Order: sequence, then C-alpha cells, then structure tokens
Amino acid sequence: MPYINFSDDDLYRANTADLVSYLERRGERMKRVGSTYKYIYTDGSGTHDSVTISGGKWYDHKNQHGGYAVKFLQEFLGFSFQDSVLELLGGNCSAQIAKPSTKPVTKPFELPEANLDMRRVFAYLTKQRFISPQIISHFAHEHKIYEDSKYHNVVFVGMDENGTPKQASVRSTLSFGKIFRITVAGSDTDYSFSHFGNDGKLFVFEAPIDMLSFITLNPKDWKNHSYIAMNGIYESAALKALENHSDLRSVYLCTDNDEGGIDAAERLWDILHEHGYTDIFRIAPQQKDWNECLKQRYGVEYLSAVPHERRELYLQSAVELNEMKINPNRIAADLIATYNFADRIRLAEFSVAASEHFLKIAGEDFPLEKMKNRLVNEYKAYHDKGSTSVKLGKLQNAMTTGLEQLRKPSQTAAELKITARKLYDIADHALRLAAEETLDIRKEQKETSEESPSDEPQYSQVMSC
Repeated sequence: MPYINFSDDDLYRANTADLVSYLERRGERMKRVGSTYKYIYTDGSGTHDSVTISGGKWYDHKNQHGGYAVKFLQEFLGFSFQDSVLELLGGNCSAQIAKPSTKPVTKPFELPEANLDMRRVFAYLTKQRFISPQIISHFAHEHKIYEDSKYHNVVFVGMDENGTPKQASVRSTLSFGKIFRITVAGSDTDYSFSHFGNDGKLFVFEAPIDMLSFITLNPKDWKNHSYIAMNGIYESAALKALENHSDLRSVYLCTDNDEGGIDAAERLWDILHEHGYTDIFRIAPQQKDWNECLKQRYGVEYLSAVPHERRELYLQSAVELNEMKINPNRIAADLIATYNFADRIRLAEFSVAASEHFLKIAGEDFPLEKMKNRLVNEYKAYHDKGSTSVKLGKLQNAMTTGLEQLRKPSQTAAELKITARKLYDIADHALRLAAEETLDIRKEQKETSEESPSDEPQYSQVMSC
C-alpha cells in the first residue's frame, strides 16, 4: 500500500475512536468492570484480562504500558499503522496518498505462502483447541486450512462458488506472546471460511475455530449441513452464501454466549427477516463460545458464558410490570408526577396502563399481558446503547412528545393510537433507563477501594406542566 499522509484530524479521530464498540463488532472478548472494560486475550501463559479500555485509551497493567486506539490495533490485532488508522476511521479520512493516482489503489488479494507441511497448525488446533484431527484433515485437503511458511500461522480460506480463494483470515499459533487475528489484505468480505452440504441447514459462527469446534462437538452427519464463519459479526458472507445456495432454508445463529454474540444474533435475525428468511433459530453455546465448550469437555480451564446484563434487566422488568389504575381525566398531570418521583418502573407501569386505556377507546383490546409481551418482543439489545445520561435524555424527549400528544384533542381512532404509541415509548425508555441505572449501581459495587467515589449527579430532573 502506498504511504498515506494522514491529517492531524484523521489521527485524532482514529485515536479517540470508541475501542469498546469496535472490538465488540469484531467479536473480541470484553468484560465490563466499573466504568471501564477489560480486553481478554490469550497467549502462551494463559488467558489474561489485564488490559483496561476506556473510550479510545487503553492500559496493559500486566506489561505496564498503554496508549490509544491506533497503537492497540497494532499491538493486539496485528494491524500495520496505516491499516489501523483506516480501520478505525472506517475508510472515511481526508488523507491523500503520497503519489496521487487517477484510479483508486487497491491491493490485490493474495494468499500467504504455504508451508511445506502444517505440523505446527495441526498441533495447535488439536492440542490447544481440541479440534478433531479428522475434521482438520478434511478442510486441509480442500485447501481451506493451511500453515503459512513465514510465521507458521494458521490460515483459514474463504472460497467462492467455483472454489476460487477470495478471502482469508490468519491467526497466530504461538505458545507465547500475544495472539492476533487479521484478515488478509484485499479479501472479499462476501466470502468466508465455510462448508456447504445438501440438507438446507446453514449454521453461522463468529470465527473459524468456533465453527470447527461446533462440528467436533456435533460430528454426526456433519458433512450434510452447511457452515460459515463471519470473522467477527459481519453478515455479508452469510447473506452471500444464502444468495448463492438457494437450497438453504433454515439458518441457525451460533454466535458467542456473551453480550457481543447475543447482540450479533439479534441483529442478524432482523437482517435475515428483512431479506425474507423466516426459519431462523438461535443455538447458543453453554459456555462463552464453542471452543470453550470443547475445553470444558477435555477438563481444561475455560471461559464461562457472560450474561447480557442489560438485556436481562430490561426483560425481567418488563415481564414483572404490575397493573396500575389511572384516572382518565388527569393522565397528563399524573404522568408528570410519576416521572418526577424518579421511580422508572412505576413510570413504565403508569405509561403502559395509559397506553392500554387509549387503545381500548380506539377499539383495540390490548391488556397488560399483551402489552408486556410487546415490550419483550420489540426490545433489541443491540439498539440499546448509550450512557445513563443519554438514556435519561431519550426518556425526557419521549415525555415531551407524549405530553404534547396528550394535549391534542384525540377524536379519531388513528389519533388515539398515536397517543397510545407515544405512551408506550415512554414505558420502553423508562425500562431502558432503569436497567442502565441498575448497571451503574453494580459498577459502583465493583469499584476498588482506591477509586474515588463517583461525583456523577443523580438523574432525577423534574418536569413541569
């Protein structure tokens, strides 16, 4: 790649990019602790959680050094400096290539040179990852797994429908130092490491090792099924596979059992529905991912599943909402009073009851249980992002629009339904804020004794008529 002269603004935006969001999109292991996150990685000495991330800044407590987002991608993910900046900017930069060209410069896809044998890769996959030797041999004979000659990394190859390599990902096999995973430059992300059978079932994974681990755990008639690894949580390869293989009818989402994997499954579910697919199923590993399940089977240390706390808190609160009586003549005033009391669950209960009231007038039967099911079914954790203050602002906006709608003369059924929807939105945002406030309390409880008490103000801003 020609040298790119990044502007100061480009470098600033790259270094201050939200590392946590970026790493979650890649399917990296993350653990929320207090107001920060820990990056979990594995090297020859085991699994570590010594790297703390906040915004675009990180610090490795184990090795006593840190930096910003660009350096993180270089050190932990194996990116070059230029690729790190471009990756964090999403290709959206003002930089100019030192040698301008009338045509865009694109590095052609080229597989890493293969080693004469794959002894190191085979040992890594069988002894460290516990993947079946027979399954490794199958993919090796298809030239979809091999060992590169320069660094002895494992290469996973994605091929098109004609068997031509179009994409490749590389993972380190070292028993020491930091592991890394990279996608080979010039890869076509519409293709990925995969296998296609003939029974109409497609199993979707975040990474090749997850896919191989699942097959090892479920070997019966495995060649009849179809499998694809997305190399993160990007859906393009899965959609391309479905497009090229019209016989695929059922999709099984086998992403990790952690916050990132659960969000990915929900997001992919929605995307697939938008593309007309209806036979979609979720198969979650009992542990953090399918390789961790394999480790458990062989009696070695493994990572447990990570609960999606935000999602669980929201859903639990929604199903536990109680019936509330309302005075139809003073809904607006009582809504404000309930909001000012700063009890988010009570606000949700009142708003649901008021929404039910207007729907009933409009001729729709929408009792509490039906309303609670609606909240549960419509909630998407991958859309529920932002801090407590952000969610407070969204609740305040929902209150403002809801009160404006309440003050309008509601005469037609259509207008009544709009009012009901605005009140429902208040309930939804109240539950989201309640979950986030609970997470904030849990964060405080996890803080170490050295950390100073939080001076964040209480979120109880008062509204008036």
